[in-house]
Amino acid sequence: MNYGFIGAGNMAGAIIKGMTVGTGSFEGKDIFVYDLNASAAKSLADICKVNVCSSAEDVIASSDVLVLAVKPNVLPDVVTQLKNKIIEKSPLVISIAAGKTLEFLEGLIAKDFPIVRVMPNINAKVGCATSAFCTTETVSDEQKAIVKKLFSTVGAVTELSEKMFSIHSVIGGAAPAFAYLYIDALSRAAVKAGMPKKQALELTAQTVLGSAKMVLESGEHPWELIDQVCSPGGTTIEGVCSLEASGFETALCKAFDAVYEKDKRL
Repeated sequence: MNYGFIGAGNMAGAIIKGMTVGTGSFEGKDIFVYDLNASAAKSLADICKVNVCSSAEDVIASSDVLVLAVKPNVLPDVVTQLKNKIIEKSPLVISIAAGKTLEFLEGLIAKDFPIVRVMPNINAKVGCATSAFCTTETVSDEQKAIVKKLFSTVGAVTELSEKMFSIHSVIGGAAPAFAYLYIDALSRAAVKAGMPKKQALELTAQTVLGSAKMVLESGEHPWELIDQVCSPGGTTIEGVCSLEASGFETALCKAFDAVYEKDKRL
């Protein structure tokens, strides 16, 4: 089976690297890439041994699975130009364009065409993305398995109903920025107290990584884990109470609502 990518930007590059050099789950010879920026495609060819095509039409002609990895603002023009070629070849179409619904994509290509909408996140660059996908009704279980195999090379992948995508845009798409902000703020506080910045960042980031692993693997609720860290009369409970008094949880809820409402307006 051959996989085509129209677009070779940061996210496409992360996915292709995950498929090949990251996990070895796919061979470069089975991947076909085109980008207006020829150097971006050539860079992927040098690293991942993929095939660089001279046009998007050549990618379509070579592909059983077609990943549309162009920016959302140019997607309509790109797909409109390629519509007839896509319908003729009839690949499984995967779009990673943010905010573009299945209904919108069907409108560009054809009603009842096998289309998958995927929302990965920036952590795909290190193989730890949280990707969600939804599909048109014509996508088979076998095709869904292909999607899962492809995106599992860059992290976790979950099928969601499309109505949940605005929620995922927060906890999957925007939340990495919230986590980075938390890491930065805590490490800066450590610097203020006297620790070198590089060391503070490494320790804080590793603590967040380990804490996430505990939530995922222990099966315990986060508050149970908080209670385990907070000794009676100890230092940690002082910090937890300070965060609550400063509106930490409320601020997160407000940030969630801001992203959620903005996403629904797009």
